[in-house]
Amino acid sequence: MDYVAQLHLGIFREVYRILGLDAEKTTVELFTAAISLVLVLLIAWLANSMVKGFVLGVVRSLAKKSKTRIGEHFLKEKFFHRLSHLAPAFIISALSPILLEPFEVLLGIIDVSVNLYLVVIALWSIDALINALHDSYEESSLSAKLPLKGICQAVKLVVNATGLIFILSILLGKTPLYFLSGLGALTAVLLLVFKDVILGLVAGIQLTANNMVRKGDWVEMPKYGADGDVIDVSLTTVKVQNWDKTITTIPAYAMVSDAFKNWRGMSESGGRRIKRNISLDISSVRFLKRSEVEDLERIECLQPYLNSKKSEIGSKGMNLDELGVVSPLLNGRNLTNIGTFRAYCKEYLRSHASIHKEGMTFLVRQLAPSEKGVPIEIYVFVNDVRWIEYEAIQSDIFDHLLATLPIFSLRAFQLPSDSSLAQLGQKAL
Repeated sequence: MDYVAQLHLGIFREVYRILGLDAEKTTVELFTAAISLVLVLLIAWLANSMVKGFVLGVVRSLAKKSKTRIGEHFLKEKFFHRLSHLAPAFIISALSPILLEPFEVLLGIIDVSVNLYLVVIALWSIDALINALHDSYEESSLSAKLPLKGICQAVKLVVNATGLIFILSILLGKTPLYFLSGLGALTAVLLLVFKDVILGLVAGIQLTANNMVRKGDWVEMPKYGADGDVIDVSLTTVKVQNWDKTITTIPAYAMVSDAFKNWRGMSESGGRRIKRNISLDISSVRFLKRSEVEDLERIECLQPYLNSKKSEIGSKGMNLDELGVVSPLLNGRNLTNIGTFRAYCKEYLRSHASIHKEGMTFLVRQLAPSEKGVPIEIYVFVNDVRWIEYEAIQSDIFDHLLATLPIFSLRAFQLPSDSSLAQLGQKAL
């Protein structure tokens, strides 16, 4: 027993003698160990407080002077606060052999505890480091193109699994290689038990690596009832906030194995498609009379079309009968109200400020007639991809086109309603 231990025993024996107590040597040694341990822990606590106060003060000062917010993220995630807990471990490791040298069992317990403490603090600090770096990355413009949340979660999983192996190694007194070799025999069992987790892990990495889906994308996946914006892409799940504000959680592997629609391409292209029909009553389709052509020539956007048709058809085709007798007209080409209306739709859309004229499909066409009339399809792209604005532009366009049908002597087709049938019944009476 060295000088320090002898000094401790001498002090406590003298204290016991003054108090008139008869203490055995073992009791004195235990009391000495307790006092020494408390002293070591007190010094370790003081060291932790001093390091924490100094480090946090310096970091806060640097964060205020820095032009970036990375320091704020480190403070928010308490990285330096967690890192400061390493100081007590070093103090205990340094002082324990000096103050507790006679107590080998206690030194062994302290050594194991310090090693476990170091592993836990290291895992805790690495977790905060990853979170701080991810938060800083999320504020950059690159995060919109390449989300790394799933990758960060995968790194955390690997780090924590490695930390667990080190903890078991310390507790059981085995090398980490012993546990790593044992995992090989359990691979089949682990694959069976954690099948969904492993599938989600692999799929999450694929989603991120292939940039299939990212936060802010509008996705549709009817199988899972998802239709809305992606609000979170994690390692195993993708959360979608639907337009009715409900949230659908989709397994990551489902988005790899099943089909889904991502509207990101539409948003990035700057054009949103209008594809809608106006169904016209077939009975309202006819040739134009001379007076009708003269009236339509007063529409500025139709003048080039009518002039070109005059030159193509010739004077014979343009001398239309005012009574609408079509038999003589079948000997040549003639203007129809539906064809002129289609031309008007083209010119109106070309002059519309919210429609893409070049670089994207611009089409006004007649589809095959059916029992629901003759469809005129509008297939163009709006240059505003925002939903509300897009719907407003689309509604304004079709409001106008539907209102112009009587000018061309056309009627929109609709199925008979109760009121129309009642009117027919009254006329029959």
